[in-house]
Amino acid sequence: MKLNRLSKLTIGILVCLGVLHSCKEDSKPWVSLIEENSIDGWSILGGNATYEVEDGIITGTTVADTPNTFLTTNEMYGDFIFEIEVKVDPVVNSGIQIRSNSFPYYRNGRVHGYQVEIDPSDRAWSGGIYDEARRGWLNTLENSEEAHKAFKQNEWNHYRIEAIGDNIKTWINGVPTAYLIDDKTASGFIGLQVHSIGDNMDMLGKTVQWKNARVLTENLSEYSRESPLEPVITKNNLTYQEKNDGWQMLWDGKTTNGWRGAKLDEFPSQGWSIENGELIVAETGGAESTAGGDIVSTENYSDFELQVDFKLTPGANSGIKYYVDTELNKGPGSSIGLEYQILDDELHPDAKLGAQEGSRTVVSLYDLIQADPNKPINPVGDWNTAYIKSIGNHVEHWLNGVKVLEYERGSEEFLKLVLESKYAIWPNFGLLDEGQILLQDHGDKVWFRNIKVRVPN
Repeated sequence: MKLNRLSKLTIGILVCLGVLHSCKEDSKPWVSLIEENSIDGWSILGGNATYEVEDGIITGTTVADTPNTFLTTNEMYGDFIFEIEVKVDPVVNSGIQIRSNSFPYYRNGRVHGYQVEIDPSDRAWSGGIYDEARRGWLNTLENSEEAHKAFKQNEWNHYRIEAIGDNIKTWINGVPTAYLIDDKTASGFIGLQVHSIGDNMDMLGKTVQWKNARVLTENLSEYSRESPLEPVITKNNLTYQEKNDGWQMLWDGKTTNGWRGAKLDEFPSQGWSIENGELIVAETGGAESTAGGDIVSTENYSDFELQVDFKLTPGANSGIKYYVDTELNKGPGSSIGLEYQILDDELHPDAKLGAQEGSRTVVSLYDLIQADPNKPINPVGDWNTAYIKSIGNHVEHWLNGVKVLEYERGSEEFLKLVLESKYAIWPNFGLLDEGQILLQDHGDKVWFRNIKVRVPN
């Protein structure tokens, strides 16, 4: 077949464009993460599944009676673009960990963090984002038909993952699959998962394979892609998992609905502000409840679970109180209730005070029980997550996913501690059947967000 002059010109242009695209792609500062026949630069964490590499292909194989196993990079990555090809047995669930970590204090070193799903099941949530060993599903694919079809069974599938700032975007075979805005973790390793199969011998010896893993960490704004997907935003919203588990927002992130001043009928007109989805106590000199004053929930709670993110300025003091009765103290100072202490232990003098040694340090039951000194507190200026669980008389304080103290309200030990504390003057302190949740104004700048509550059925 002869080509006319125009056809030859068209082909020439297409070839040139292809060469230019190839040159541009080759010019990117990609770093390859898989060697031809070695897993140098990687470590195995979690369980006992096996990993082998041959001709640049890593093969993970399932093993019975072992937890999830992860082949993780020794390098930590913050902002990056990552690409990899994956092929998996159709009966095996797997995933790609990003910004993940393993700390001795967190669930005995269990790997936790964002996971980009590899899901060849009929559910077809491949490319969705799960929070391994932490919050569960964050970005599902239940309403995305195009994303459902992106993953190809028994074939190599190309994954692209962008993690830049609080934006995490995924593609499979060029199809956008997830877009999450979340800032829970800023840095961690990349990991390749072989999922636990328990004692299911039918799943024994099944494989997951990976190849052509490469990462970009430079000039990311130049190489980042737009995603047409509507982002899933976790800030001041319930996650997919939380909705299913019965959590409710206690603050909507925008208004003062559901809150009032502890000694007012309405929300304080000064001392508190709402900016960028954050509830902020103003810096007014460090005095207790002398500016805007404490704020309390308009609802009372008996048995409950409470989650609150908080962030401190240097030297700051505040607190989260529960089982509060605002009628108990109409005079100066804060309203009365059990308190999850919020404090800069390094700079605030209260850290060295208290009826019991250490009982005014951060996360302690204020003036009564010291939190575990090895608590996993993030630096001042970073966000921390408080969790309080009170069912019956059993109460627990958690910080960043780790339990740091527990006690029994009304127990002999508890009553003795109260008698030795500043609360001895208040009859039946800490023994209310129900009360309000309080955020404290102690005259120091403190931020709150993601305030959520769950009440048992």
